[in-house]
Amino acid sequence: LTGIAIERGELSGTDQLIAPLLRRSVPRRADPRVHNITVGHMLSMQSGLQEVSGAAYGNWVNTKHWIYEALSKPMIADPGSAMLYSTASYHVLGAVLSTVADKNLHQLAQSRLGDPLNIDIPPWNKDPQGRFVGGNDMHISPLAMLKIGETYRNGGRYKSQRILTKDWIDQSWDVYGNSRETNHGYGFGWFIWPTPNHDVFYARGYGGQMIYIVPDLALTVAITSNPAKPATLDGHLGALNTLLLDHIIPATPPTL
Repeated sequence: LTGIAIERGELSGTDQLIAPLLRRSVPRRADPRVHNITVGHMLSMQSGLQEVSGAAYGNWVNTKHWIYEALSKPMIADPGSAMLYSTASYHVLGAVLSTVADKNLHQLAQSRLGDPLNIDIPPWNKDPQGRFVGGNDMHISPLAMLKIGETYRNGGRYKSQRILTKDWIDQSWDVYGNSRETNHGYGFGWFIWPTPNHDVFYARGYGGQMIYIVPDLALTVAITSNPAKPATLDGHLGALNTLLLDHIIPATPPTL
């Protein structure tokens, strides 16, 4: 959705600052470096703000103003200097997209991704201000996940229709930081996993909801799991990675 907003001219690019767009949602007590955070920093989880994930997530969603609270967090790194996984980064980004497009996030998702891909995207949870959650809780089918993955694998096209630009795919799959949990690279919403024989790009949701893409095998894999339990690298997430690496990839015929 961010790439589409940039192509439509609603955002000038990934280097656009978010604070002028959010205006009154930026707290006065926020660290001054909040005003240096760009769209790209949010996409790559490099805002520098203290993470909102894991145990911290519950406390955050129990506050009265999620955007305000997220931007009030201490800065533990300069913007653009470190990858700090945080659900709040994408919720703030969702608010930015809604502001510049003058539509709510569900409307944007359905009209700009769902309709072109023939996917039904039902409404999902909202924050106390009525904004659809930007970082989690969407409910789409494995087939819908597969269509999104195939769009990326095919350079932004699904069947005969262009959904995204090839340039946006390339930007999304560039490495901007490194995940401390997986030691894999991180782009714009995608993890980059250089396996011994193939580069793998994957999107990951809580509980083990996965979209894996292996471009040189023309392979896209969608997996859904139990959304009520966290998937850790030494547990279920590790098992899914092993399933892909040791079983699915070896069973996939090479492309001509």
